[in-house]
Amino acid sequence: MEGQRIAVVFPGQGSQRPGMGRDFYGQISASRQAYEEASDALGWDVAGLCFSEDERLDFTEYTQPCIVTTEIAMLRGLKDRYGFSASLFGGHSLGELTALIAAGVVSLSEALKIVQTRGRLMQGAVPVGIGGMAAVISSDLNMGIIRRALSSLPIDVANINSSHQIVISGESRAMPDAEKRLLEIVTDGQPLRFVPLNVSAPFHSRFMRPVEDPFEDILRSVWKHVHSEKAECVTSNFTGDFHSGTSEEIVRNLVAQVSNTVQWKENMNRLAGKADAVYEIGPGRPLRDFFKTIGVACQSITTLSAAERVFRGS
Repeated sequence: MEGQRIAVVFPGQGSQRPGMGRDFYGQISASRQAYEEASDALGWDVAGLCFSEDERLDFTEYTQPCIVTTEIAMLRGLKDRYGFSASLFGGHSLGELTALIAAGVVSLSEALKIVQTRGRLMQGAVPVGIGGMAAVISSDLNMGIIRRALSSLPIDVANINSSHQIVISGESRAMPDAEKRLLEIVTDGQPLRFVPLNVSAPFHSRFMRPVEDPFEDILRSVWKHVHSEKAECVTSNFTGDFHSGTSEEIVRNLVAQVSNTVQWKENMNRLAGKADAVYEIGPGRPLRDFFKTIGVACQSITTLSAAERVFRGS
């Protein structure tokens, strides 16, 4: 890796699993310290929740800080054991906040207060059962046609993950109509898969707009103590490009990200354009396959044994 420009990317909500990070916690003190720092900041046992079968691990308010903590614990562990470091950072949805921590823009303890509030606000924006999300999978998806097909429905494009997958988000009752319309626009016999997602709210849609003002308030309360200039090496989900490094713009981008489309395809292209190698670090590995669609190899590290194979070839 010496002399290479390394990009590291972090998955977001949905990548959580019971036991995530336990091997890093048990074997590397730098990782264990990350969990302890998180628990001190939040006032509850983050490691205990990550390593248990506790149902709260799937409650957004707890899911989000647990994922971010685990990803930073893994990153610190990789640096401690293998000397791993990166100069470019990206994250999918929640993962963008992990990327900002990893780049040194904001501390883990301060970011976790933002993350827990973000999760609480997003969970409470819409009553459970009212909103839903679904992945739409086909070859060479045409975003213009898709947006026109959905234009009169209470549904938005939440994520553009690749040329083969998007995620839509909105009212659950409108999802059957959305599926029907999308199936009708597919031509030339191309198959289309419509996969409902197991989520508790319609993230990255117009229904998250009530979250924007209170989320901006918590961001601004913390953003006085950050190193905004370091964000220039972190991609923004909202713009699709790298952050400018301007404090005001970073806040605006993070607020807008909550209720707008995650431009992940553009993020991948920007990172791949500057990086010699890309690594995905987190409890799951959803981003690796997205990078394949742009012809870029992405090595995923989800466990300590996976790291051993990657860095020591064993």
